[in-house]
Amino acid sequence: MKRYWQILSQPKIATLLVIGMVARLPHSALSMLLLLHLVLNLDQDWTTAGLATALMTIGIAIGAPWRGSRVDTWGLRRALLPSIIVETAVWCTVPHVSLPFVYLLAFIGGLFALPVFSVVRTALGIMTTGETRRSAFALDAMATELVFIVGPASAGLIATQISTTIGLSVIGISTSLAGLGLMWLNPPTRSESTGGETTASAHEERLGAEASLLASAPAGVHEVEGELIFAGAKSTKARIKARGRAFKSRFSWMSATVLAVFIAAGGAGALLTGTEVGIVADLEHRGVPADLGIVFFFWCAASLVGGLFYGMIERQISPLFLLLAMGVLTIPMYFATDTWSLALLSIAPGLLCAPTLSAASEWLTDLVAEKRRGEAMGWYGTAMTTGTALGSPLTGAMVDGYGSGPAFAGIGILAVFVVLVALVAQQIRRRIRGRRRSALNQVH
Repeated sequence: MKRYWQILSQPKIATLLVIGMVARLPHSALSMLLLLHLVLNLDQDWTTAGLATALMTIGIAIGAPWRGSRVDTWGLRRALLPSIIVETAVWCTVPHVSLPFVYLLAFIGGLFALPVFSVVRTALGIMTTGETRRSAFALDAMATELVFIVGPASAGLIATQISTTIGLSVIGISTSLAGLGLMWLNPPTRSESTGGETTASAHEERLGAEASLLASAPAGVHEVEGELIFAGAKSTKARIKARGRAFKSRFSWMSATVLAVFIAAGGAGALLTGTEVGIVADLEHRGVPADLGIVFFFWCAASLVGGLFYGMIERQISPLFLLLAMGVLTIPMYFATDTWSLALLSIAPGLLCAPTLSAASEWLTDLVAEKRRGEAMGWYGTAMTTGTALGSPLTGAMVDGYGSGPAFAGIGILAVFVVLVALVAQQIRRRIRGRRRSALNQVH
């Protein structure tokens, strides 16, 4: 605690953490508001609504590395200006256009999303060192956890008590204000801007991105997956710079177990976004979307508790086992009869959310050599993005065809199926490698 107070006693760092937390709030409510706007205001089905959020997720995954690299090369103020202009225009326009334009604008909005995570993480990496840096990343992760509990709750209240049109417009305006706040603060994003202080290494950047992903779970993983891709790209770039022409981009680190972890990452992404769509659809069907905050509080708080408990366990647990258990425990949400039963049934799968993501990161750390770890984590982010992008429309289709209850069962069964596929892929790759080794031994 003493180290935390030392960090917060520094005005520039404390201000950065506060502005970073406020800047994340609009996007933490965005996917919920977009879903409710399409269903309630445009009378669209849940498949259509899920496809819109999937396009936004893909845009964020593509845009995060791009916008983050622009911050590195252009400097903060020049890099943020396009995001401020585009996001304001997009989210103030979305409530007033037809569905095809919503799809296009959702993708563009994701593509130009304000790179808050990378800006705050990079600035903290420059403004702090050593143990202080790790503590600063931990404080930022705590703020992220709080944001992704408050955001969905505010989305439900805005959609029911005010309107999604006003809500989406407020998101556009507040995003621009958040960007202007970051421009006003202008935290250092390049080491030379701090008088020679050392920037965070590629390894520390990756650890910060992993912490952000865990902190955003379960409701905000789609906002952070691009940061893992960005951190992986930075790590690869650092290796190229260090080794020059001797660098070779090969996948020799891709073992059967690593492949299984990537498949599991996609399954976890699909399960989390699918559960999110199922919760929103269930409460909307019951006529109580304002209760989103209750359910998401239990679901997200359970993930936080599960993550803390997992951190105290000394032994590692397979992410495949954890995903299998999370999928099985999602199925009973089928039996929810009201808001409180849904909230209580969300606790069990929620408890395994952060541990599943944490275990996957640990396994990659152990399975992949340090010099390739950032690259592997980038592919891990890509696998998760694929899963989250597929989870929304798939669950939406199940809601449209069978109802929200069966959709919970369906997405849970899908996660179980993905685990089985990962295990089969693991065994097949091991057998292929075993045959190759046997053939080489026979030759020699």
